[in-house]
Amino acid sequence: MKKLKNNILILHNIRSTQNVGAMFRTADAAGIDKIYLTGYTPAPVDRFGKKRSDIAKSALGAEEFVSWESKKGLSLLLTKLKRENHLIIGIEQAENSIDYKKVKLQDKNVFIMGAEVTGIPKNILNKCDVVAEIPMKGKKESLNVSVACGIALFRILNI
Repeated sequence: MKKLKNNILILHNIRSTQNVGAMFRTADAAGIDKIYLTGYTPAPVDRFGKKRSDIAKSALGAEEFVSWESKKGLSLLLTKLKRENHLIIGIEQAENSIDYKKVKLQDKNVFIMGAEVTGIPKNILNKCDVVAEIPMKGKKESLNVSVACGIALFRILNI
């Protein structure tokens, strides 16, 4: 299958460095072109430009292969990406969500993963073109954010 271009992953307010590293590794495996780290999501390098070993440990070098950029605010970034004709897909449980298997991709796609406990804020969900939910069959109502990221990317991108 031909790889779609212009697939972006946004990690918004992800606190755990292990989850950030794991999602870098997953993004590399899924062919994501760029990651934006927004809110308080930690970057692979600290404010002095020194590599963060806590992210590198779970990323296993993927943080060096996948292009990334830190942005404080997410709203302006989404406005810019929408202007560039990206389809904005929030991965979240919400009233207006659809089954993640039913997402129809466009030429340019953005996947948003939110905070481990609180998820993607409502004001950001309202800016999404699609909110995709991974159905839960067991007693637990959610997955670890890095696990959910992997499941969603691989299924939606049809890898």
